[in-house]
Amino acid sequence: MSQPGDSTHTHDAAHGHAESPHAVSHGDDASVYLRTLILLFILTAITVGASYIQFGAANVAIALFIASIKAILVALFFMHLAHDKPINGVIAIAGFIFLGIFLMFDLLDFDARNNYLPFNLNPPAIQAEPVPGASPAGKEGAEKEKGGKEGEKGAPKAASKAEDKK
Repeated sequence: MSQPGDSTHTHDAAHGHAESPHAVSHGDDASVYLRTLILLFILTAITVGASYIQFGAANVAIALFIASIKAILVALFFMHLAHDKPINGVIAIAGFIFLGIFLMFDLLDFDARNNYLPFNLNPPAIQAEPVPGASPAGKEGAEKEKGGKEGEKGAPKAASKAEDKK
């Protein structure tokens, strides 16, 4: 039985890791990641600032354009597609193309609709059940506006005086 240190070849050479794109340094030191992070923060601030300016229908297009730039930066530097095999870049670009196609069909369908406002935008007013012994809604407020003062039980004094005369 052999021990892990008994082999005559190294682990990287046995598995072909020496030719791996991750084994070779591409200048991906901390400064590249820091610059990319700062640029992502700046683009996020631009996105937030653009959301407060009314561009009309172009607000969504501007936000998607800035988000696409940020996604490309993340893919190139954090996912190492800038120094990876070209086929991986082709696959990533194909994903963005299909995303664009799906969004295009979604916007085409949206434009073809007649009434695109939701049905529950203004919900119907809920009618409250009348409580036995309570005054109907609106009558108390009308008497208060006329100058009637409330008695101990909430009834206007003018109404209670009228009942006393009977």
